[in-house]
Amino acid sequence: MGDDTLNTEPVLHIANLHKEYYNPTTLVLSDLSFDLYHEDFLCILGPSGCGKSTLIRCIAGFEKYQGVIQIKGKDVEGPGTDRIMVFQDFNQLFPWKTVLNNLTYPLKLNGMTDKNERREKAEEYLDKVNLLEYKDYYPHQLSGGMKQRVAIARAMALGSEIVLMDEPFAALDAMSRNQMQDELIRIKEKEKMTVLFITHNIQEAISCGNRIMVMGKNGSIIENMKNPIEKPVTPASAGYGELWKHLNQLLRDNK
Repeated sequence: MGDDTLNTEPVLHIANLHKEYYNPTTLVLSDLSFDLYHEDFLCILGPSGCGKSTLIRCIAGFEKYQGVIQIKGKDVEGPGTDRIMVFQDFNQLFPWKTVLNNLTYPLKLNGMTDKNERREKAEEYLDKVNLLEYKDYYPHQLSGGMKQRVAIARAMALGSEIVLMDEPFAALDAMSRNQMQDELIRIKEKEKMTVLFITHNIQEAISCGNRIMVMGKNGSIIENMKNPIEKPVTPASAGYGELWKHLNQLLRDNK
């Protein structure tokens, strides 16, 4: 799972990705190249301002860029349901729609015309994230973690090739964050999802990712490695302390 040698075609292919902002000219991403394969869970670590969020926005199709970004061989030219973003902000759901309708509405926009089929599919994926009993709730009645699970269910229901997550648990308290990490790993493994996950939290990267990429200044890749620690990961896992120190040193040296 997530082993490049077992997959001939990457789900996500990035080559020589370059991004600058102007007035004044600021280099944000500098010739990034990497691949992401089916069922990979890539955690991208980096200090604030290193271009992590810009990278994920380019992949999502929200930013113009130079270079190559392809999803299963197709160039990314704008947003698409083949890659859905789960944001840090809890308010990414339609507040005037129920949890169920937050899933059925995008399914309708995506061409699913049968109302009963939309409902059945929405309920199926809410059940996968253990939220079916909350289908008639409105977003304001949910906790932050529950809202993120609805967003994940929406991405899965749309059949996304990649779920893009930009520090989705950063605003949660420590206990809720750990619970959401465990829940995401469970869902990812069960549904064979491919995930690209932005974080600045070393523990989160080690706990969640089967691959870890560290970014430094000007959006360069400092290291792109396989996570050697088997799941479930705890601070007592063999090699945890050494890996944490290694990643921490990389971040300190490349602020």
